[in-house]
Amino acid sequence: MREPLIPVVPMSHTAHIRSHRKPRRNASTLAMRTGVAGGVLSTLAVAGAAGSANAAEPVTQTLELPTLTADLATQLAQSAEVTQQAAANYELQAERDAAAAKAAQQAKADLADAKKKAEAKKKAEAARKAAAAEAASRSAERTVLSSSDSPSASTSTSSNVSAPASGNVATVIAFLKAQVGDAYVMGGTGPNAWDCSGLVQAAFKQVGVDLPRVSGDQSTAGTPVSLSNLEVGDILYWGSAGSAYHVGVYIGDGQYLDAANPSKGVVIQDLSGYPATGAVRVL
Repeated sequence: MREPLIPVVPMSHTAHIRSHRKPRRNASTLAMRTGVAGGVLSTLAVAGAAGSANAAEPVTQTLELPTLTADLATQLAQSAEVTQQAAANYELQAERDAAAAKAAQQAKADLADAKKKAEAKKKAEAARKAAAAEAASRSAERTVLSSSDSPSASTSTSSNVSAPASGNVATVIAFLKAQVGDAYVMGGTGPNAWDCSGLVQAAFKQVGVDLPRVSGDQSTAGTPVSLSNLEVGDILYWGSAGSAYHVGVYIGDGQYLDAANPSKGVVIQDLSGYPATGAVRVL
C-alpha cells in the first residue's frame, strides 16, 4: 500500500535569511501600556476638572512679609548702640551730680566748722586779754601781801618763784569752753571729737604745757591740791593718783568741764553731782 504524498511547498530564496522585522509585542505588554495611557488620560481629566472648578472660585493672594535686608539690620544695630551710649551718658552724669552734691555738702560743713573755730579763737583771745589784766592784778595783790607779812620773804619769793605767764589759765578755759558740744570718742584728740585726757592735753598745749596723753599720768603731772582749795584751771581726776580713769578741768563756781562720755560729749557739770577723787595744779 502506498503512503500518501505530501505536497512540497517551494521555499523562497530568502527563507534562510533572518527577518529584519521587529517582533510583535505580546498581549501583556500591550495591556500594560494601555493601562498607563489610560491613567495619564484620567489624571489629565481630573486636573482639567480641578482647573475648571478653581476658575470658578475667587483667587486669594498671599502677602509675604519683607525680608530683613542688610541695610535695615545695620540701622537697627546702630540705633541700639546709640541708645546704649545715651544710657551710659545719663549714668555718668548722675554720678557726677551725686559727687558734686556730696562735695558741696562737705564744703558747707567745713565752712561751718571753720566759722566755729574762728569764733572760738576770737573768744579765746578776748578771754586771754581779760585774764592778763586779772593775772596782773592778782600778782600785784600777792606782792603786797608778801611785803606786809615779811620783807625778807618777799625778796626770797621774787627770786625763786615765777608766776604763770599772763592769761594762761584764761586761755585754757576759753579753749575748753569752745569745745562744748563736741562728741566724745575713745582715743579722740580733736578737733571735733575728744576723749577726757585728749581734751585736757589739747587745752594745756595752748599755753605751752605738754601733758601726758592718758588720765593716769595726768593725775600726777602737777602739784597735788586739796579739793577744798581748788582754783580755776586745776586738773581734777577720778580714781587713784597715777591710775586715774577720768580727768576734767575745774572752771570755778563748783563746776568742771570734761569730755564726759559718748552720750553727753563735751559738757560743763556740777562737781557736787560727781565728786572728784583729787586734783593737781600745773599753772
